[in-house]
Amino acid sequence: MSEHGNKRISKDEYFMNIAIEVSRRSTCTRRQIGALIVSEHGEIKSTGYNGNPRGLPHCGEMGCIRDKLKIPSGTRLETCTAVHAEQNALIQAGTNAKGSTIYSTIVPCPICARMIMNAQVARVVYIGNYSDLSGLELLEQGGIKVTRVDEKLFKAKLQR
Repeated sequence: MSEHGNKRISKDEYFMNIAIEVSRRSTCTRRQIGALIVSEHGEIKSTGYNGNPRGLPHCGEMGCIRDKLKIPSGTRLETCTAVHAEQNALIQAGTNAKGSTIYSTIVPCPICARMIMNAQVARVVYIGNYSDLSGLELLEQGGIKVTRVDEKLFKAKLQR
C-alpha cells in the first residue's frame, strides 16, 4: 500500500491488463486473444491480436472456416486463416523480442511456442489454458520461464 492507501498492482497484472485490451481488436469470431512483448527493462516493444492477415476479409465478414468445417478447438490449426496474437506480436517486435517477456491472454499453441523459443523470449506469462497444452510443454522443455497468473484477477475484464 502506498502512503495514500492505494494498492499498486504488480507488473504482471499491469501488462496483462494491457494484453486484455489489445485482445479487443481481434477479428476472430471464436476467441479474442491479445499478446504484448515487454523488454527486460519494462518497455512495451509490441502488441498483437489474432485475426486474418492484412488484405484478407475478417472472419466476421466471411464466417469462420473452422466453424463451417466443425473443427474442434486446438486441432488442425493449419486450417485457420488467422495469424495468432503471439505471432503478430513477435513479427512486430522483430529482434527486440530477445530476452523479453510475452504476455498472452491464453497459453501459446505449439506453433507459437516454437516461434517464442526461436525469438529467444525469456518468459511467458498467460491467463487461460488452451485445449492443447503441448505448447506449454515445449516452452518448459526449451527452458522458457512460464507463469500462469490468477484468472480471478482478470475475470471482470475478460467477460466484457
